[in-house]
Amino acid sequence: MQSFENSNGKSIVEAMITVIQENKTYLAEVDGLIGDGDHGMNMNKGFTICESRMQGRDISFDEALDELGTILFSEIGGSMGPIYGTIFMEMAESIKGKSQIDAPAFLAMLEAAITGLETIIEAKVGDKTLMDTLIPACDSFKAALDAGDDFSTALTKMEKAAEAGKDSTVDLVAKFGRSSRLGERSRGVLDAGATSCFIILKAMAGAIHQLIS
Repeated sequence: MQSFENSNGKSIVEAMITVIQENKTYLAEVDGLIGDGDHGMNMNKGFTICESRMQGRDISFDEALDELGTILFSEIGGSMGPIYGTIFMEMAESIKGKSQIDAPAFLAMLEAAITGLETIIEAKVGDKTLMDTLIPACDSFKAALDAGDDFSTALTKMEKAAEAGKDSTVDLVAKFGRSSRLGERSRGVLDAGATSCFIILKAMAGAIHQLIS
């Protein structure tokens, strides 16, 4: 069965940090179309703080995720700090103490993130939020495992579902956040949270592919 060592998973979080840094301007542009334009800046700030604090430390995947989540939750403003903070802290908790991270463990991470979010936000699929990316990604990954696919194949299908979920937000009307005030005028552009969620999941998948190949 494909898996990687928890102790080697710091590289996954490093890949997530890099991709947010590389896309900070793009995320700001997407957010600026119907939001206040600070999504890229806030995400980059939190992820870069994490990069600095992890530097030179030999920490595991769950420890790195928890570090990132704690920083986002407690030190970054806006709505996305607590939201992404919850995602990563719940992911970390779901694999705490595991020596090997296999496909079922990764599914547990995705499910824990969704369950955690459901305690702090009411958004569902169709509301033009990151849930439009995260929930289809989780559903696709689970369906792939149920069909007998290996970890790598399930990750590839998850990426495609996440991208489709992200793209679906173009045709949706925002139900939450600042953009919800625009009503029908929020239709026609991507949701920034859904976009960053796809970018992060793709980076996670790519880094995991390297560890299990």
